[in-house]
Amino acid sequence: MDKKLRINPQRVPKHVAIIMDGNGRWAKDKGMTRVFGHKNALTAVRQTLEAAGELKVRYITLYAFSTENWKRPKFEIDALMSLLISSLKKELPTFQENKIKVNAIGNIENLPKTAQKTLLDVIQKTKSNNEMTLTFALSYGSREEIVNAIKNISKKVVNKELDLEKIDENTINNHLYTFNLPNVDLMIRTSGEQRISNFLLWQMAYAELYFTDVLWPDFRQEHFYDAIIDYQNRERRFGKTSEQLTE
Repeated sequence: MDKKLRINPQRVPKHVAIIMDGNGRWAKDKGMTRVFGHKNALTAVRQTLEAAGELKVRYITLYAFSTENWKRPKFEIDALMSLLISSLKKELPTFQENKIKVNAIGNIENLPKTAQKTLLDVIQKTKSNNEMTLTFALSYGSREEIVNAIKNISKKVVNKELDLEKIDENTINNHLYTFNLPNVDLMIRTSGEQRISNFLLWQMAYAELYFTDVLWPDFRQEHFYDAIIDYQNRERRFGKTSEQLTE
């Protein structure tokens, strides 16, 4: 049976976050440089977006470049930034055709000026699209995000703009990069690694975690369907018992 036919369209996750891991190992297995792996990862992104669009997943967030990635060799960082610019320009017509709204989270100011300009231009041109929101996590680190949120909330308390006793989860949500996104329902990580690597720590509090041995450049629609099928086979209780869910 076609895997897609096994998916219940009424129980598709609203927000899927993906750690795109394994580009370097994929390239190394082929005797090539890490940059070769990054370039060949674009097909996986396209296939994922196509599968997500068919299933009506409304939000996709891709961990494209972490704060820790700045420690990589300069030539690799330069190649990644160049790839980001060229990919955004190339994919813009596809974003428009499929009504995909592009969004970004992270310390965007740390990106090279040309990358910032291209990114902001694509965000501006797609802002009215409403079928899917594609968020790129760039120069992103979840702990840094939370620290910044605490600092901004503290400033408001000190300046008497915010009552200490009124601070709740919504207050924190509204001060995160993801203030305009729903919490993550499903997190997918490729390449066999089983950790979340400082990615959306607050937002994934109740997310289902799915790990696959497939390296990111080899990830295709069928692998995305596998993750959705696995997600739908789980019981999401949010602290309740199984019996309470059926009452």
